[in-house]
Amino acid sequence: MNAPISPVDRHALRTRVSAELTAFLDRQETLLSAVSADLLPAVAALRDFLDGGKRMRPAFCYWGWRAAGGADSASGSASDADEPAAVRAAASLELLQASALIHDDYMDGSDTRRGAPAIHRRFEALHRAGGWEGGAERFGAAAAILLGDITLTWCDEMFTRCGLDAVRIHAARPVFDLMRSEVMAGQYLDVVAQARGLSVSTPAEALARARTIIRYKSAKYTVERPLQLGAALATGLTDGPLIDALSRYGLPLGEAFQLRDDVLGVFGDPAATGKPAGDDLREGKQTVLVALAAERATEAQSKALRSGLGDPALDEEGVAALRSVIAETGALADVERSITELTDTALGALAAAPVTAEAREVLTELAYAATTRQV
Repeated sequence: MNAPISPVDRHALRTRVSAELTAFLDRQETLLSAVSADLLPAVAALRDFLDGGKRMRPAFCYWGWRAAGGADSASGSASDADEPAAVRAAASLELLQASALIHDDYMDGSDTRRGAPAIHRRFEALHRAGGWEGGAERFGAAAAILLGDITLTWCDEMFTRCGLDAVRIHAARPVFDLMRSEVMAGQYLDVVAQARGLSVSTPAEALARARTIIRYKSAKYTVERPLQLGAALATGLTDGPLIDALSRYGLPLGEAFQLRDDVLGVFGDPAATGKPAGDDLREGKQTVLVALAAERATEAQSKALRSGLGDPALDEEGVAALRSVIAETGALADVERSITELTDTALGALAAAPVTAEAREVLTELAYAATTRQV
């Protein structure tokens, strides 16, 4: 019996998104190599970085397009000529994701991403291997900032030049711009939360802040806005019953997606996640998981959380101790329950949404893929 097709692979979407990104980088490499051969390691690093990823944001964008009546290129319908351009527009979101992750890894001091060195670590290694002058860490930081900036710029370029009618690009632009502003705002709030930590904020304040960060750093950016962007590209509309329905599905699902990410950041298998076990704890991530544990902790548990969270030297024993606190306070069980409830809410909204039958089917599958994943 053949294995079921992943919802991200329906209509060969993952392969087509990857092909669009490769073609885009080919063009950029031609331009940059004409400037200097010293830019080629940067392009190579971005190729490797973009080669991974779940492609969730392009998938939600594409199925927002399809939900609004956009057709696939094999259907023979009047709108099929626009479908490759819609895939290209959806693929541009991987460049936005790359920008966010490259900057996020540097800000968090992460060593790895998807099982490979984080971009800033990769360029530190390049500096050391070349025996260059100055500090390798400073060079790595500069490279990460600049590569994060250029992928953000390229995201705009790829989206704007995707090939769809300029009128529809212009109509969808407010969603695209809002999405980028929201994720950067969420990133900043995340940095503020880590700086304040549990020593400055009360557990209730930390929990409220963590929920806001989830909404703006991940939920809107991962599911809600990509869906609305795809629908706007198909219809030229940024409001109305369909857009509202996609929000009622996308926002709770996006929150469930990030809660799953938080659980994996603490309890995930490094072989699957591509990051060391407990990295979120070493980085001092002020997640809902941590905030709930802090709110319910005994005095001894609270002391363990405050001393271990954010300690970059936290060893495996320390990670295990914090995991125990999170589980024993009931925070893990509560987050798992929230994931289930939010997913059910999203699917209930989808059932009533005015979308095409195939889109409803695939968006249902995407909801389960987003919330039951192990990576």
